[in-house]
Amino acid sequence: MKRNFKAGIAFLVAIALSGSLAARQNQLPNPGVLQYVDPTIGAVGHLLEPTRPTMHLPNSMVRVYPIRKDQLDDQISYFPLSMYSHRIGNLFSVMPYRNAKQPVRATSDLEKTAPHYYTVALDEPGVRVEFSPAERSGFYRFTATAVAPVKLRIGVINEGNMTLTGKRIITGTEQFKGMQAFVYAELDTAVTLVQRKDPQAKIIFLETNAAVVQFKYGISFISIEQAKANLQKEIPHWSFDQVKNRAAAIWEKTLGQIQVAGGTAVQKRAFYTALYRSYERMVDISEYGRYYSAYDHKVHTDKRPHYADNWIWDMYLAQEPLHTILDPEKEGDKIQSYVKMYQQSGWMPSFALVFGDNPCMTGNHAAAWMADAWFKGVRNFELKKAYEGVRKNSLEATLLPWKNGPRTQLDSFYAVHGYFPALRTDEKETVAGVDPFEKRQAVAITLQQSYDDWCLSRLAKVVKADKDETLFVKKAGNYKNVFRTDKGFMWPKDSEGEWIEPFDPKFSGGLGGRQYFTENNAYTYNWDVKHDLSGLFTLMGGIGQAEAKLDQLFREDLGRGKYNFQATFPDATGLVGQFVMGNEPSFHIPYLYNYMGAPWKSQKRIRSLLATWFGDHLFSIPGDEDGGGMSAFVVFSMMGFYPVTPGIPVYTIGSPVFNEMSIKLSNGKIFTLTARNNSETNKYIQSAKLNGQTWDKPWFSHDDVIKGGKLELVMGELPNKTWGSKITDAPPSAMQYN
Repeated sequence: MKRNFKAGIAFLVAIALSGSLAARQNQLPNPGVLQYVDPTIGAVGHLLEPTRPTMHLPNSMVRVYPIRKDQLDDQISYFPLSMYSHRIGNLFSVMPYRNAKQPVRATSDLEKTAPHYYTVALDEPGVRVEFSPAERSGFYRFTATAVAPVKLRIGVINEGNMTLTGKRIITGTEQFKGMQAFVYAELDTAVTLVQRKDPQAKIIFLETNAAVVQFKYGISFISIEQAKANLQKEIPHWSFDQVKNRAAAIWEKTLGQIQVAGGTAVQKRAFYTALYRSYERMVDISEYGRYYSAYDHKVHTDKRPHYADNWIWDMYLAQEPLHTILDPEKEGDKIQSYVKMYQQSGWMPSFALVFGDNPCMTGNHAAAWMADAWFKGVRNFELKKAYEGVRKNSLEATLLPWKNGPRTQLDSFYAVHGYFPALRTDEKETVAGVDPFEKRQAVAITLQQSYDDWCLSRLAKVVKADKDETLFVKKAGNYKNVFRTDKGFMWPKDSEGEWIEPFDPKFSGGLGGRQYFTENNAYTYNWDVKHDLSGLFTLMGGIGQAEAKLDQLFREDLGRGKYNFQATFPDATGLVGQFVMGNEPSFHIPYLYNYMGAPWKSQKRIRSLLATWFGDHLFSIPGDEDGGGMSAFVVFSMMGFYPVTPGIPVYTIGSPVFNEMSIKLSNGKIFTLTARNNSETNKYIQSAKLNGQTWDKPWFSHDDVIKGGKLELVMGELPNKTWGSKITDAPPSAMQYN
């Protein structure tokens, strides 16, 4: 009897494995751009966090990746049913097991990862795992690779319980961060509950008599009933391949909005993987006409999509501007979601996560995001209410990093004196609201708030708040109060108006420079004046001296061993001299030569940075990728242009890596950039035409993009130092910009 059972199982295993292998080999019968995406790129961190090889649909609620240290870790702890926020936490778990005493982690092999499909072989339980996502649901398929039936361990990751109803239905509730998530799951074969007398438990162990077990589920933040409805709406069938093929088609359409020609296979893999990563956040948490908001702890009825989970400090620079081009309607939906959160909670969010605002980092960058979108033609959000919220954050909320709530005495000081006061390194903190680890970050706050207030002045003009416009234009100049002219650096200043001494621009400020800066040193923050570069250059002694200072940034020695430097500045990875490729405040810096009459230097630096730090292997992300923040920089830069100043609807030109790039716009038009004679060595622009007309400016407008313009570049091996060199042709960047 047992021998016959085993023989039958072995036969089923052979059929299942052969079919599964054929499906995997044929998962892209007509491979398009999706073939270039490798979610494992960057999955080993240089110092800090690696990327996660995440399976999901664009901006979808369900996101899944195998839980382990990084891509070099050959043991997997479990597979989540979703994450509730990028890099912060996961919900529910499923894992094959052989017996209850088996170690939690299982050795993995034969792994293949794509945005729409995942498969891996687990040695200890002898099971192959496959997964494919839908928007609010997912589908796992487990196939025995040994002569044994599949067994599953299913549970919650935080607090909560799982329940088996009958033989094939599993429901669960999980509590996390002050809210709940719900799951409704079905199996295609009968299961038996083992080891638990109580059918409700944090973890349940299930046995089957099957060699292949299919497991599909829906996730909800509203109820188990809604989770069931989500599943039945999205995966009403038992065809794993149907789910997989649909996911592949969605990704092909989404990624195929940008087409490239020329370039190397490595460059295409880097580019399309970066584009895929830029779609991880924000996520649509609407559940077919309803959504749960942690901002007032209510379920809302709304036909419009509702988005959560973004880290605005990381995303306003490139990720949101990228999607403003690719899908302006969705961008408006995201911003309107922020507006609704403001209406529900009383504050405009900083990091708008599904469980509420997570006030990380510095600045009021929702103002920058909203201004950028508005001036690029996004109109489907309530501007007056949005302005009301970001204005309140600027004038009534504390500016302290990692804090929410009303102003402190430091904020009152800033309002009067125009800079955030700093402490000397031997002074003890006297203000209760200051986080003991994050410190004051006084110079960074002054700089970033200056920029955000400039963005507010732009919005104030639109809503005809004349007094506000005057106020915010004045506040936008506060960056000048922390520039020490005799030293040529942004410099901390105490409450008496005295410059802090001693101070080393390379190294002072404690871990991460947090007493004065945010994750970087003064060499990076010297250039954090995106809204008034012409004013900054004047402070530096003129364009010539500013250019020499920028040259030196890429050449300046660390002044100490790498061990000491990076122990203090672990976010300062991807170093070129003192330039930091691996952290967001540096993204715009290589493009600043365009503002100095030396665009050829931007072309040189950008090509070098892309080639050095953004390849197609496990180490090809030089810092924390931050769920698309860094990847969007890669997408823009490889296309050949970049939005240096969100809020000014122009793009500065770099050096495209492809011979041709085209963007299919939502209005039906196509923007095309061609680079004739382009190659690894032919990286310098010799001449340009925009829509057939000679073009000598190292920038173009957002209107040129959305009207379906054509930018034609002729490339060469040696720089043309006269192209784009007239200061009068430099991109606009001044507080007086209209």
